[in-house]
Amino acid sequence: MKQVSLKIVNITKIFKDFKNNEIRAVDNISFEIIPGEFVTLLGPSGCGKTTTLRMIAGFEKPTEGKIFINDINVVEIPPWKRDIAMVFQSYGLFPHMSVGENIAYGLKMRKIQKEESQKKVKEILRIVGLEGFEDRPPSSLSGGQQQRIALARALVIEPSVLLFDEPLSNLDALLREQMRIEIKRIQKEVGITAIYVTHDRTEALTLSDKIVLMKDGKIEQIGNPEDVYEKPVNKFVGEFMGKIFFFPIQVLDILEKETLVRLKDRVYKIPSLPTDKADNYVLGCRTEALKISSDGPIEGKIKTIVYLGESSEYYIDTEYGEIMIRVLSPFDKNLSEGKSVKIDLVPEIAKIIPD
Repeated sequence: MKQVSLKIVNITKIFKDFKNNEIRAVDNISFEIIPGEFVTLLGPSGCGKTTTLRMIAGFEKPTEGKIFINDINVVEIPPWKRDIAMVFQSYGLFPHMSVGENIAYGLKMRKIQKEESQKKVKEILRIVGLEGFEDRPPSSLSGGQQQRIALARALVIEPSVLLFDEPLSNLDALLREQMRIEIKRIQKEVGITAIYVTHDRTEALTLSDKIVLMKDGKIEQIGNPEDVYEKPVNKFVGEFMGKIFFFPIQVLDILEKETLVRLKDRVYKIPSLPTDKADNYVLGCRTEALKISSDGPIEGKIKTIVYLGESSEYYIDTEYGEIMIRVLSPFDKNLSEGKSVKIDLVPEIAKIIPD
């Protein structure tokens, strides 16, 4: 497979509504993708991620900006000349063709010799784990298998860039989990540059080398999955990437490698620096950064306990709202609904975030 770079430079897309008002679906965004990288465009509905993908594919033309594939600006190049393939939400398989004929369709359109085409189809079936399925009708396959065929059809033409438009949204939870691993394995094996659109943070964390998190047409944060999850630059990023609780703090001192903060009457050394300068900060704590303790500064009462087998979730009413703490088994039998408890922080994994 070819490995190419992709660069988005100051892309803006403006639509107009029925009253001729301008709607900025994508607002002056820029990011780069290195050859062979898997990048996810992540964000809530209406954030501009799908519009961005459609502009890369050539289905929408940017109002402003440039799109470079291997240093060539492709904005004026039609979709069929961009050497890009896309995997959609729906499988889009031809029901009157066999699995092999579906996969070979793009090769046929490119007038590839039959012998070479059959060789490529056989190899791509091996890669997606469906050897021996070439003569079956698509209707005989499961949803996960049909999505693999759609992926194989996109890969077999050896595109420069592979685009995914929420391809797993039609699958059930177990199949989605299995297909995430398969897509990651296949992408790494063939080494293709890939862009994936989803609103599912678990998919983004599982698949990505890099996450581009968007909101209201703008980019909120770009980084690898660990940084976006563990070092959110603002409250929106923190909340979107998973359950997180915010506590008002006083920043006492910012040192070289740690920050001294006060929460109520307790002073903590947080081994991280503020992500940005601000007048006020909050302490962001995910469930793993909170614990039930005999002398914690936060007081509360257990409202609900949810048993999950290997762990239990304790929903606790506090002056900061409801807080959830996950406790691994074995459980403390003294913790029951209605019981008053104290909550402490694990400062090593708490984060200081601009308010």
